[in-house]
Amino acid sequence: MPAQIIFQPNPPPDPSRLPDSVLDYAVKLGTKNFLPEDELEAIRQFRRAADYIAAAMIFLNDNVLLEEKITHDQIKPRLLGHWGTCPGLIMVYAHLNRIIRKTGLDALFVVGPGHGAPAILSCLWLEDSLGTFLPDYPRNREGLQKLISRFSVPGGFPSHINAQTPGAIHEGGELGYALSVSFGAVMDNPDLVVVCVVGDGEAETGPTATAWHAYKYIDPAESGAVLPILHVNGFKISERTIFGVMDDKEITALFTGYGYQVRIISDLPNLDNDIAASMEWALAEIKKIQHAARNGNPIVKPRWPMLVLRTPKGLSGPKIVHGEFVEGSFHSHQVPLPLAKSSDYELGCLQDWLSSYRPQELFIKDGAPVDAILSIIPDINAKKLGQRKECYAAYIPLKTPEWKATCVAKGNQESCMKVVGRFLEEVIKENPTSFRIFSPDELVSNKLDAVFDVTGRDFQWDIASRAQGGRVIEILSEHTCQGMLQGYTLTGRTGLFPSYEAFLGIVHTMMVQYSKFSKMAVETTWRQPCGSLNYIETSTWTRQEHNGFSHQNPSFIGAVLNLKPRFARVYLPPDANCFLSTISHCLRAKNYVNLMVGSKQPTPVWLSPEEADQHCIAGASVWKFASVEDGVDPDVVLVGIGVAMTFEVIAAAALLRKISPELRVRVVNVTDLMILANTGLHPHALSHEAFKSLFTEDRPVNFNYHGYPMELKGLLFGRPNLDRITIEGYNEEGTTTSPFDMMICNNTDRFSIAIDAISRGSQFNSKVAVYSHQKCSHLMHLKQKEKEYILANGKDHGNIYDEPSFD
Repeated sequence: MPAQIIFQPNPPPDPSRLPDSVLDYAVKLGTKNFLPEDELEAIRQFRRAADYIAAAMIFLNDNVLLEEKITHDQIKPRLLGHWGTCPGLIMVYAHLNRIIRKTGLDALFVVGPGHGAPAILSCLWLEDSLGTFLPDYPRNREGLQKLISRFSVPGGFPSHINAQTPGAIHEGGELGYALSVSFGAVMDNPDLVVVCVVGDGEAETGPTATAWHAYKYIDPAESGAVLPILHVNGFKISERTIFGVMDDKEITALFTGYGYQVRIISDLPNLDNDIAASMEWALAEIKKIQHAARNGNPIVKPRWPMLVLRTPKGLSGPKIVHGEFVEGSFHSHQVPLPLAKSSDYELGCLQDWLSSYRPQELFIKDGAPVDAILSIIPDINAKKLGQRKECYAAYIPLKTPEWKATCVAKGNQESCMKVVGRFLEEVIKENPTSFRIFSPDELVSNKLDAVFDVTGRDFQWDIASRAQGGRVIEILSEHTCQGMLQGYTLTGRTGLFPSYEAFLGIVHTMMVQYSKFSKMAVETTWRQPCGSLNYIETSTWTRQEHNGFSHQNPSFIGAVLNLKPRFARVYLPPDANCFLSTISHCLRAKNYVNLMVGSKQPTPVWLSPEEADQHCIAGASVWKFASVEDGVDPDVVLVGIGVAMTFEVIAAAALLRKISPELRVRVVNVTDLMILANTGLHPHALSHEAFKSLFTEDRPVNFNYHGYPMELKGLLFGRPNLDRITIEGYNEEGTTTSPFDMMICNNTDRFSIAIDAISRGSQFNSKVAVYSHQKCSHLMHLKQKEKEYILANGKDHGNIYDEPSFD
């Protein structure tokens, strides 16, 4: 059975076994004749016009006002698009327009069903926001012709909402996080309401399931509000949705339990009055909650409003085609008439469908909409949903304190995260309403808890943190943190996402979707820059002795490396001072995805603030203190990338100084991973000359790398003489064990590094060649003895992490 067989359009759910009294929790309103007749007629005409344009965009390349009978030649060669969700999105847009014009509401519209781009583009054209940003699409016949004919064709608008869509802050391709993006957008935007439509298909996703709770992190005294609208049209691509088979009692019980006031809109004969009354009720409830909080009498556990919009999928489209139900079924999900280009029958169905909107009544001779449609569009451009500044020109540069003031004296030991926590404490002081931390893991665990000296958590359902202006969102959902971060960032502010290393991969595809949005945003002429997505990856695999193999996974590095080079930045600062320099830079940078990897355990501070500054600017440098004769004319080059990997490289260099003093060793540290890319492939890539000056032209190079070796191999591809390079890194070897045993398990320990250095360095140093086998055998013995000690005693030797000495 390729698709579900249905016996009636818009089939109702089976009755639940819940008592009817559950419906007492659903909000009931009087909706009959709610709208004045002129407003009701204007709403209906707006919907008809937008529905017509949306449908025409999928099919027509000419004759866009149906001034003649449609011919096969006027049908696009490839029919692409999604019709089923469009009528519902247009309903919400139309009614939101009316309210904005009437009340001056500050609102954004976030659309979960991003494949409903025809709906949004048609509304944007009607309100003349397309023409404002894209002069090729004026609100006249010429603009309408281009809008309809260029949709989903090469060089035209894509089938999904993206950064080229005015008013958009959400890609909408991957389902699941429209709601969390919306909540991020309203944080610290006290006058803003984001109306977010969540399709009932998207509502089946894990990210959405948690995001319903995000209002519990909204302080109504300082932030705006989200009005969620669950659009239940009942079907996905080929079967019914979970919410489509839940009756009103089940939906009411679920969302009442989540803490919402639920209003179900399902009166199809009176649909526009029902929507209008419900939206005005919801906005009044939001104002009531906000007014109480802003006047010193916050409501404990306020029940925010949400709407459930029950309408048939593909409403107003073809009813039956080839004997199959279309409206009210999955057949309307994408292209209801896929053979219109070649089938006379389907072409006739299309003619009947588009003619049913009576476009001649909706557009004047020059193609512009009639006055009734214009009467419900906001008359102030800045209030239009497609022209809100929050969407494209709201960036607030972050004030970053002087990072050197937080630095640690060279020669001490300090946790990178501890010192970063103290820096972030100052960032919060200087940016009390434009910086937030979104953390799926407790900041205390990641040792960033110094921020709690000046702020708190923003968990409004917890008496300990309610109504205190906390800057920290802690929720054990990476998806929700990511969505909030995106919404917060794209509306002009700056955020930070610290996480256990192993679980950042949960948001891999969300991060990729965001980078696609960023790429298209930068390529538009009208979107201004916004802050970067900033990730801190800590609690790394090198020190997961409490949690074991499940918590050992540095793969998010590779995810960022695969992004468009223009937007990808990966940093592995070797010590606390370098991390301070790096995070200060990242928080000020715009339009990037910044990944910073560091340890939360105390480790040596190798560089002074001034040295750290120079090192981070260069991205890599020779560490003379650990090299033989400042690294001049080496036999071998040892490279550390990452805190623990660098420690082992330096420990290996110190060990070699004692057991193989004739070996000329150069130690290099790389803090900006992108410099290793072949020249021209990344903005930070070293020139051929700079690469040769650091790593020599022909000497053996050993990279000790924090991530997976294959990532570094890909990054280095194209550099000359790669056969001289060996790479060690995380090789999926791990367990609950000691820190140094983790190094041994993955061949990233000092003994393995020293063995490789002597073995390959001896090819260029005859004095070392004389004893190469003997020394390598001795080092293998020491490595084995260390392993035996760990197994016998359940710990590392007490001095294994003492700072190496070169005396």
